[in-house]
Amino acid sequence: MKDRISKFFKANPLSPDGVSTFRLYLLRALYLLIFVGQGTIQWPTIIHHTNALTFWHGVGSSLLFSIALLAALGIRYPLQMLPLLLFELVWKSIWLIAVALPLWLAEQMDPDTLEAFPSILMAVIVPMVIPWPYVFANYVKKPGDRWK
Repeated sequence: MKDRISKFFKANPLSPDGVSTFRLYLLRALYLLIFVGQGTIQWPTIIHHTNALTFWHGVGSSLLFSIALLAALGIRYPLQMLPLLLFELVWKSIWLIAVALPLWLAEQMDPDTLEAFPSILMAVIVPMVIPWPYVFANYVKKPGDRWK
């Protein structure tokens, strides 16, 4: 029994990608969370907006809704959609460092920033789910595609 449990949590050496089944399920759960969570927030804004959206609010809602839709692909193809999670991690990190942190340090957090802060802070789970050895092997060490 103990061997079966440890095999579930460790990367399968026979697996060509070296990513454990457990990690794939974690990735799928994260994609599902993004799809459902962000989708239910953005769908009404995009489809049934009753008041005119400002330009940047419309851009943001469209971008977040597209991320939610693409996350549905991640449920089926968790490794192929890793760039989506990397994008999530990067944009949320930039927002937290460049927007929220200066406002918080200056004690000038406005209601909109306070409202967005908890959902954007959820980005802390993304690096815990990403299979970093796979990312380094396939996006850092692996030679890039040819130019010609």
